[in-house]
Amino acid sequence: MSEPESDRMIEAEPGKTGASGRTPRAGRGRHDDDAPPEAIVAIPLRHPWRNVVAVLLVLGLAVFVLDAAQRADYGWPDVGKYIFDRRISQAAWVTLWLTIYAMIGAIVIGLLLAIMRLSPNPVLKSIAWLYIWIFRGTPVYVQLVFWGIVSLIYPVFTLGVPFMEPWVTVPNEIFTNLFITAVIGLALNEAAYMSEIVRAGLLSVDQGQEEASTALAMSWGQTMRYVVVPQAMKIIIPPTGNEVISMLKTTSLVAAIPLSIDLYGVSRGISAVTFTPVPLLIVASLWYLLFTSILMVGQHFIEKRFSRGTGRVKTGKEPATPGPAPTAVPGEPAPPIGTDFGGKG
Repeated sequence: MSEPESDRMIEAEPGKTGASGRTPRAGRGRHDDDAPPEAIVAIPLRHPWRNVVAVLLVLGLAVFVLDAAQRADYGWPDVGKYIFDRRISQAAWVTLWLTIYAMIGAIVIGLLLAIMRLSPNPVLKSIAWLYIWIFRGTPVYVQLVFWGIVSLIYPVFTLGVPFMEPWVTVPNEIFTNLFITAVIGLALNEAAYMSEIVRAGLLSVDQGQEEASTALAMSWGQTMRYVVVPQAMKIIIPPTGNEVISMLKTTSLVAAIPLSIDLYGVSRGISAVTFTPVPLLIVASLWYLLFTSILMVGQHFIEKRFSRGTGRVKTGKEPATPGPAPTAVPGEPAPPIGTDFGGKG
């Protein structure tokens, strides 16, 4: 056996490594092991059934729209006639104000109920639980019917000792105003749901946050204002926006009081005279869609505002696609990892 052939056999024995610390492979040189890996070409999966379903849905929607546009029973001329009618627009504003006032009252009462539920006082906690149990367990239409006849049950409010002459007698002028009655009925019902939303938001904040605030000599009010509430708002805002939209549509039930100056009540009154119920229902639906669309846009920006700092909002300053990691070259110092001198990424 010649000397060069003996050297090659010794070099190929297992356990022997070269200068780079790797065992040379058959058919490859030492410099081939230091070459960068080949890029992986990712081929996206094809989903033909998704495209088929999408095409079918679009075709179905187009067929429905074309059929509805040609069907005379929808009464499109009447829709165009009453969509901007003064009575309809005024009723739309009444519906909007009902929603605003009822939600303000519901948020205030719901906040108080949430604090009572979280209170260590068993009496306050029990009263709040009883309130929520009653108003969440009965239909809102039944509640509105009850509030509509409260003026008949309690024609006057009295203050005094039972079974004796009352000290103060006040005529019941609150529940004789149907608009105020509707606001009270809607707010009391919605407060039961808002209390659970607020309570869930407050409980989502870790208890250590309050303990740290107490260690920093912050009062209870400062802790709630600067620590707990800002973090809880990320949980409270999304369902609250949904409740506002739901309240806007729930105002159509105030006919149970009975209040007939809202959007649905006025459209129903006009249809009873003109015998065109379908066009007036479409008119009312278009106004409801307009208000809910505006509320949804506002909810989006409010959620974006309170989601800052959670890593879910794109700021437009994301770094570019990172390139391949630098490769260490034998005999040269390794490049630093990260942007600081400490080597942290």
